[in-house]
Amino acid sequence: MMSSTRQIEATAIVLAAGQGTRMKSSRPKVLHEILGRPMIAYLLDTLLELGITDIVAVVGYQAEKVKEVLKDYPVRCAVQDPQRGTGHAVQVGMSLVPPEAVDVLVLCGDVPLIPGPGIAELYQAHKKAKAAVTIQTTVLPEGLHYGRVVRNQDGTVAAVVQSRDASPEILSIREINTGTYFFDPAFLKETLPLLKPNNVQKELYLTDLVEFAVKRNRPVAAVIEESWEAVLGINSRKELAEATQILKRLINDSHMAAGVTLIDPENTFIGPLVAIGRDTVIYPNVFLEGRTSIGENCVIEANVKIADSVLADGVLVKMGSYIEESRIGPRVQIGPMAHLRPLSDLREGVKIGNFVEVKKSILHAGAKANHLTYLGDAEIGPKVNVGAGTITCNYDGVKKHRTVIEAGAFIGSNTALVAPVTIGAGAYVGAGSTITEDVPPGKLGIARCRQMIKDRKSQGEKQARSGSEPLSDKNLPGLLENLGLTCSHTETFECLEQLSSQGVKTVEFLLEVATPENIDVIRGMIRMEGKEPCNCEVVANLASLAASQKYSRDPS
Repeated sequence: MMSSTRQIEATAIVLAAGQGTRMKSSRPKVLHEILGRPMIAYLLDTLLELGITDIVAVVGYQAEKVKEVLKDYPVRCAVQDPQRGTGHAVQVGMSLVPPEAVDVLVLCGDVPLIPGPGIAELYQAHKKAKAAVTIQTTVLPEGLHYGRVVRNQDGTVAAVVQSRDASPEILSIREINTGTYFFDPAFLKETLPLLKPNNVQKELYLTDLVEFAVKRNRPVAAVIEESWEAVLGINSRKELAEATQILKRLINDSHMAAGVTLIDPENTFIGPLVAIGRDTVIYPNVFLEGRTSIGENCVIEANVKIADSVLADGVLVKMGSYIEESRIGPRVQIGPMAHLRPLSDLREGVKIGNFVEVKKSILHAGAKANHLTYLGDAEIGPKVNVGAGTITCNYDGVKKHRTVIEAGAFIGSNTALVAPVTIGAGAYVGAGSTITEDVPPGKLGIARCRQMIKDRKSQGEKQARSGSEPLSDKNLPGLLENLGLTCSHTETFECLEQLSSQGVKTVEFLLEVATPENIDVIRGMIRMEGKEPCNCEVVANLASLAASQKYSRDPS
């Protein structure tokens, strides 16, 4: 079949102007994605595989967004504004069809799964019949909202009737029009201007050209496509999901046929551009996206997402890891729960463990960062060991800076490397360090506060406050005088008894309670009672304060 498909000489008009109201979306319908790619991209790939390189896309709703997606394809865009039906869309598209076009292929941009061999068969039938128009049809279990193909008693096509304009008798027909046609360009130029909006929707129907051809005794051919699921347009979220499942099964089946083990194909999501080597094992709930390439004998555990990355042979990616735009060398181990951000380059035998994040960094052969680490804008030499909790502090608030750790260096746990900084070959960095200057090769770098050891009082010592001078009748008079609380000899003995009864038995405790602030508060409270406070009364109140919760002799 491929040898014949390469002979298709036609200009394709792809209808991609609609909003798709049943999608309930502000996004153009043809830009809704299937396995990470816009649905129209699948159709364009099929056309290019058939050798059809002269392509006109008719765009309309959010035309600029659609053009942006199409910029990497050999497509010329014609804008349909307003959108007045399929016939009007082809009128707009014909303005960009070259005069020398041999045939014109018209198809809808919302049919991503249309088989290339089906288009090729339609083309061959068109050429064989020398038809003015050749339509692709299929037979559905139910006709639904599609246009019905009405045939004469001899089996030739008489007309295509849209469902909204059809009688109950015509609606009972299960052969429907898929929206894919080959036209004779001269016939198109002759009949497109004759289209009239004589229908319920007041639009110009391209299907009316079938009836025009019949009335002019021009040949009309039709080919029934057996794979009806593949040729139906996507008009709702449900149909988008169904198309995704169909394509997912086709892709997964092709990988399994090529020697890849999928533990649970129904819950494995592999994009159409992904390549996987044989004897690789992929666990459930894995998402492989973009132009990802995975080598042979790899293991991708559950709940992993890999996008636009290259993995060499023998790579192990453990559960819960996310890899994007990275390059992974042979026999690298990643995860669980690791994150490789764009431009991460892991060379042979590197080990990246749980909760490690790498960004825009090169890790040379045999380097290890086994847990709880961030490596950003760094180059890590061969056989470097990066301890848990290490961070390369690469951003100063304005610019990103680079960290270099040379071969064989050892980075202790809980280290902050403040870039720009270089750790020389074979150097050691002590755990808990914040390194702001280069560490020469073979040297030990430590940057942390010196640890201090002090005696710790026992619980009994706290209660007895054994290290303080006891209060006595010899030292109390001088203490009270210094506090501005001078008392007579007799009053001093009374004060000593009151303090002792409330647990104030040391000089340290008395001074802790008898602060100037506390003394002023007590004097103020006594004055509020209408009397001038005497010093002995103030000391009595201090003793009561010492017994309160705030000045408990057990600080714990």
